[in-house]
Amino acid sequence: MRKIILSILGVLLVIAAIFGAKAIIDSNTVERPPVNKVVKTVFVDTVQNRTVPIIIPANGAVTALNKTELFSEVEGIFRNSSKPFRAGQSYNRGQVLMNMDGSEFAANVRSARSELYNSITAIMPDLRLDYPELYPKWEKYLNNFDVNRNLAPLPETESNQEKYFIAGRGIVSAYYNIKNLEARLNKFSIIAPYSGVLTEALVTEGSLIRPGQKLGEFIDPSEFELEVAIRKSYSDLLQVGEKVILSNLEKTQTFEGTVSRVNSRIDQASQTIQVFINIKDPEVKEGMYLEASLEAKSVDSAIEIPRELLVDQSKVYIVNEGMLNLVEVSPVYFASEIVVIQGLEDGMKLISFPVPGAYPGMEVTISETPNPVKNRNN
Repeated sequence: MRKIILSILGVLLVIAAIFGAKAIIDSNTVERPPVNKVVKTVFVDTVQNRTVPIIIPANGAVTALNKTELFSEVEGIFRNSSKPFRAGQSYNRGQVLMNMDGSEFAANVRSARSELYNSITAIMPDLRLDYPELYPKWEKYLNNFDVNRNLAPLPETESNQEKYFIAGRGIVSAYYNIKNLEARLNKFSIIAPYSGVLTEALVTEGSLIRPGQKLGEFIDPSEFELEVAIRKSYSDLLQVGEKVILSNLEKTQTFEGTVSRVNSRIDQASQTIQVFINIKDPEVKEGMYLEASLEAKSVDSAIEIPRELLVDQSKVYIVNEGMLNLVEVSPVYFASEIVVIQGLEDGMKLISFPVPGAYPGMEVTISETPNPVKNRNN
């Protein structure tokens, strides 16, 4: 009986310990507060499809349409110019840019003319005896001969006998040798081919000029040209005569140009073509760096969006009934910062600023205030 009583008491103690331990555990349990669901606020734009012009950006340095690099073909001392030979100096057409000392060469030319005069004089007795009918015109040529002036054309020959007679005395070859010397003598003076400005002067008065030496650079500042390279895919969209808007790097000045030429050859290395834009503006200067906006074509029923809004190169987020939906679109043109897309319907609420952690079905609310980032960029 004693053992039975002790066994029952042991079982009761174990049961009491179990219930006591459960009570202690339940008394230490802390209830978790309910989780508050966070709904992000997004900025949206209402889609309004329109005709979007495709603008191709390009840039390059401006060069004068009429530019002449001045080189010397003869040797001599730089004596003078009609104006100081300095960079920035303007000249009118026909004014002397540079005079070089060609007195020694001019003396040689006069000596050659004198020899020709003597040669013609020597044939005059033979002409009087053998060809009396030719004598008067050659006598008239001798009477008008001046060793200090450029040679006049020789009298025209009237027969083969006259031609053989004159050529046999070496008169024709001497005449053309002198004309060659006269042409070279003219190269001791450099004349302005058009009204313009000297943009580079590499010599000063008194300098010894040698053949082949560069003397400077002369340009016409009234008309310039900008060469830009564009992708070959737009070569058939550009037409000669199209207007182009140009601007400087600081965007403080704008100019208007016209497409003057489009190269038909594609550069193999870059797969681009050359487009030349004609500019007539007094504010444009040689060497100025300009950016051009070429309007290649227009896309109907499209909108422009920042490239950062494009998901997987072909999708965008819209807001529909308080949730984000991922919609498939058709990109038409990619620029450095924007992309032109088609496929959205008018009135759709397009996300205008990227949403971190966005996913389809995400609950959001639309902000009633304007997008501060978008306003700052505008």
